[in-house]
Amino acid sequence: MRAVKAIKTVKTDKPTKPNKPKPNASKPMQKWSRPKLRPEPVSKRRLRAWIRLLRVTRATEGQLREYLRQNHATTLPRFDVLAELSRCPEGVTMSELSRMLLVSNGNATTVVERLVAEQLVRRRIPATDRRAVVVSLTAQGRQLFARLAQAHEREVSAIFAGLPEADLDTLSSLLHDLLNKTGKGATAKT
Repeated sequence: MRAVKAIKTVKTDKPTKPNKPKPNASKPMQKWSRPKLRPEPVSKRRLRAWIRLLRVTRATEGQLREYLRQNHATTLPRFDVLAELSRCPEGVTMSELSRMLLVSNGNATTVVERLVAEQLVRRRIPATDRRAVVVSLTAQGRQLFARLAQAHEREVSAIFAGLPEADLDTLSSLLHDLLNKTGKGATAKT
């Protein structure tokens, strides 16, 4: 025979617990963050700052690339070459141009060759060093760069328009200090 367990119900005078209220969907969720038990090491904060600098740089460059492509049928590398050459009206060697642009000689040569074909840049071999090639802007290249530089400045201004002037000045000062402290300040022009 099978034993059947009887379940006894016990009545008590204690009230039962009410059901927990469900979260109100109309209230915004609060962002949860891990409590900081110890301050983060300075090396981690420096790394995080570096990553943010890279992200801002990449995002800004991406916007500028797209702007120049869509509105001026040119590229950011072409603009950069024109900008560097506009600062050196007497011309620079290809090696100097590569250093100024922070790119390889091959990358600079590819862009310069296209600009030469469009008669925006001229090449010459100096009498003092027959192995070097000096490049400079043509009159047409200077005119084009003048138009592009104005448009570029307006676009950069639009990209940073959400940053208050005081913050912009602080950021600029901090970046200038950082550039000087990394040992590259002596060669920086801006």
